[in-house]
Amino acid sequence: MTTQEELKNLVKEKYSQIANQEITVNLASCCGAGETSKEVYNIMTDDYSEMEGHVQDADLGLGCGLPTQFAKIQPGNTVVDLGSGAGNDAFIARHETGPTGKVIGVDFVTEMIKKARANADKMGFNNVEFRYGDIEDMPVSDATVDVVVSNCVLNLLPAKDKIFNEIQRVLKDGGHFSISDIVLKGELPGALRMSAEMYAGCVAGAIQKEDYMGLIEKAGFNNITIQKEKPIHIPDDILTQYLSGEELDSFKNGQTGIFSITVFAQKGQTTSKYKAIDFGFEQGAVCDPNSGCC
Repeated sequence: MTTQEELKNLVKEKYSQIANQEITVNLASCCGAGETSKEVYNIMTDDYSEMEGHVQDADLGLGCGLPTQFAKIQPGNTVVDLGSGAGNDAFIARHETGPTGKVIGVDFVTEMIKKARANADKMGFNNVEFRYGDIEDMPVSDATVDVVVSNCVLNLLPAKDKIFNEIQRVLKDGGHFSISDIVLKGELPGALRMSAEMYAGCVAGAIQKEDYMGLIEKAGFNNITIQKEKPIHIPDDILTQYLSGEELDSFKNGQTGIFSITVFAQKGQTTSKYKAIDFGFEQGAVCDPNSGCC
């Protein structure tokens, strides 16, 4: 894993395979890649089953959050789902935007696009489309989108700065995104960091939380808010595939944390800036989804 193109090809290859795996395999592994755990049934994902618009065949168990729950999608909106997979978040977004809206899913894995289109056809959805394309160079026109969502995808791609710039480009002024992703606090052990399976498993490609938030700010977004944050615990029976007993103890007792965050940010219309306390910015509100604030 040395060049950005090699990393992207790795992701394409792995997710071509993952597209046809059982959801139980994906849930019990790190985003469908590598070994499955016998200790933990569901490592990363949140439960979509109670959300309006959920389509079971489109839920591959590959997310790390519920970005559409927080995305403030309104009837008639145009929504883009980055790394749309088999269509799970796109179909949730379709329910929110209604018959007068439009949802565009973008993915660069052919097998995922095929599954998503088949699911849309089976459900008779005519205002959801799935486009083959790279989210670093989206097949979407400038300033045409109200809301962008994405679920555990940006961590898989090396040029995250390009992706945030592309989101800025396609959003209308006042438009916003809600993205769930994996970030780090502290350095991963070398064996995890260098593993191709852990890269495809949404872990080795994750960057430091403060760096991630900094890329959002650098791309020119405002009102940056962490809507939800939760720790990700990789079970021992997966970690032991990569780490010795001593390394495992050091990792578990050290300062490194793996987290899922759901982040909101807006294009234009500045009213406030998010700055996380741990890197010297003004603190944005962290929303508890149970409080009704989102």
